[in-house]
Amino acid sequence: MHSLVVFAGNSNPQLAKEICRHIGIKLGEAQVKTFSDGEIQVEISENVRSKDVFVLQSTCAPVNDHLVELLMMIDAFKRSSAKRVTAVIPYYGYARQDKKVAPRVPISAKLVADLLTVAGADRVITMDLHAGQIQGFFDIPVDNLFAAPVLLEHIKENFRDDTVIVSPDAGGVERARAFAKRLHTQLAIIDKRRPAPNRAEAMHVVGDVKGKTAIIVDDMVDTAGTLSEGAAALKAHGAMEVHACCAHAVLSGPAVDRITESDITTLVVTNTNPLSEKANRCDKIRVRSVSKLLAEAIHRSHTGSSVSSLFV
Repeated sequence: MHSLVVFAGNSNPQLAKEICRHIGIKLGEAQVKTFSDGEIQVEISENVRSKDVFVLQSTCAPVNDHLVELLMMIDAFKRSSAKRVTAVIPYYGYARQDKKVAPRVPISAKLVADLLTVAGADRVITMDLHAGQIQGFFDIPVDNLFAAPVLLEHIKENFRDDTVIVSPDAGGVERARAFAKRLHTQLAIIDKRRPAPNRAEAMHVVGDVKGKTAIIVDDMVDTAGTLSEGAAALKAHGAMEVHACCAHAVLSGPAVDRITESDITTLVVTNTNPLSEKANRCDKIRVRSVSKLLAEAIHRSHTGSSVSSLFV
């Protein structure tokens, strides 16, 4: 078996260090810098010849910089004669652009998949893709993990009876139903209308939430418009408290202010994306780590063991 090495770009070095601690190895040494004109420079500082390389990089803000870092690191490893290069992308940017929603628009999620493949990635490990069919955009193996075990553990530890799992829109019903099934609780759905990108209006709640603790489950929170409107709708329909859980804390624009001012009591996120200083100061936002889950996936991929048991 070829030696396992883990490297990281600049997007989420803390998560990479946590993963390495779980595996019991040292984080690989690489220099990822930026020239004065904005060009990215990558230099691998150790020998990776014939090694099994895992490079961790979330394509979070600034999205394009982190994406190009990842592509250049993959290229550097291939040119350094690595035996295999696996891109570990906890948060896969551009995933929401997975189909043509209007004439003459790109399918950007497919383009990013092509870029990763052409750069030289042999495999991809990611988490909670916005649309599961994105796996089919790749001509290489993709392991799409889920943060559900971490979020379910939090819910079981902090909530008891009289809870209801809420899907923030029709598209998230399957995810919310899976949570409700594992927690043996009820399911509700928010009928959401989106008049423009990054703008959401919660119109109606389908299901009984009166007098219950409502827990909204989503894959990501971006501007928090959906979340804040959904919380207001749940409160209007008689929910006693509103909490929320999501895998990816994008939290762009006015997101933190909206969460602070909303009816949400707590928002639990994972560390697939690092939080900004402002988000870290928000008392409502709690972080659960997915480092152990990712470390186990990396170890199993390296040893040739089954990863499917992690797909909860």
